[in-house]
Amino acid sequence: SLEQNYPNPFNPTTTIRFSIEEPSAVSLKIFSMLGEEVQTLVGHEMLDEGSWDYDFDASRLSSGIYIYQLSVQTLGDPDAGTGPESYREVKKMLLLK
Repeated sequence: SLEQNYPNPFNPTTTIRFSIEEPSAVSLKIFSMLGEEVQTLVGHEMLDEGSWDYDFDASRLSSGIYIYQLSVQTLGDPDAGTGPESYREVKKMLLLK
């Protein structure tokens, strides 16, 4: 699950928190409202289950609304008869300078 960044609005840094239920390949990316990728905080990395916090420094960006996207690809468990699953969630954040 992806939580709302804190603080929001922010200047110039904010924390993004998410949690995953099983070891998974995770990506966490920041986009402008035009859909341009601004920064990758996590780039398809294998993470263990649990809660994760990442700080986003937007000191070089202009004020505005940005989108952050969490993408999770589980590995599945062949012994339990489950295959890989994908999950994606998106939230907005506001940078005020």
